[in-house]
Amino acid sequence: MTVEPLLIVNADDFGMTAGVSEGILHAHRHGIVTSTSVLANGRALDDFASRLIETPTLGLGAHLAVVGEDPPLLSAREIPTLVGRKGTFTHSWKEFLPRAIAGRVDLEDIRREFTAQLDRLLGLGLPISHLDAHQHLQLWPHIGDILLTLAAQARLSAVRVPRCRRMTITGVGVSVLARRLAREADSRGIRYTADSVGIAVAGHIDVPILEAFVDDVVTRRPTSIELTVHPGSANDPDRHRYHWGYEWERELDALTAAATAAGIERAGLRLGTYRDLVLTIPDAPEVEPLVEPLPTRGSSVPRNRDRDANS
Repeated sequence: MTVEPLLIVNADDFGMTAGVSEGILHAHRHGIVTSTSVLANGRALDDFASRLIETPTLGLGAHLAVVGEDPPLLSAREIPTLVGRKGTFTHSWKEFLPRAIAGRVDLEDIRREFTAQLDRLLGLGLPISHLDAHQHLQLWPHIGDILLTLAAQARLSAVRVPRCRRMTITGVGVSVLARRLAREADSRGIRYTADSVGIAVAGHIDVPILEAFVDDVVTRRPTSIELTVHPGSANDPDRHRYHWGYEWERELDALTAAATAAGIERAGLRLGTYRDLVLTIPDAPEVEPLVEPLPTRGSSVPRNRDRDANS
């Protein structure tokens, strides 16, 4: 029996700003986005949580953060090793990981902040189906272990395992760490997609890149795959806080383009969420990883693939 590949199109950073949150909802209603990862410490979450409850067709994940521009939920006294003198997180994994490797980050601080964030989302009545982390920090083994433990404690059956196929230092590191995270998830009975793409083109996805992605899926036929995206609406006054170089409106246009939906339908892909992943055949083997879609002639993705993945 031929099983249609499950495609989860997950938009990161819901709740970060009003423009990002509106863009994600629009990309779900009028495009191919099926799921979103929610920032519990996002400054716009209070204004948009009810909109998520009113949109039951949109899958929800918890986008747990111990880095980034938005403030922690807990006080500096509760998580002293995660914050600076102003009580804020470091902005980037590039600052965070050296401190963690040097033993300057208390894992209990991470567990406390992650727990507070997940508790907040569940307390808002959001039906969380999976866990991931801002800037993909779940790839770091200690943080991945905390994430998997929280998933098991909250009876959540899935996590994101990011992948990157670029032959750069960052790309190779992601691949090695992703295999380790997948093994740990397997040992705990926690599901993840057979593949995932999006890191190398984060914030710069357009229609040609989506077409190349669909072609790869048709060739490889994984049982399941996550495409991580970052749509956002135009004229977002709060976006000045985030110096990522992302093109949120460009991604929104690509994700809502008629050609994109038509291509997915022609390819025979089944759009769904992480809840659908849990319902797929449990013994389906993991396929060889996809190659990250290369920018086509019509694309203008920046060539520096080792930049921050801020999602």
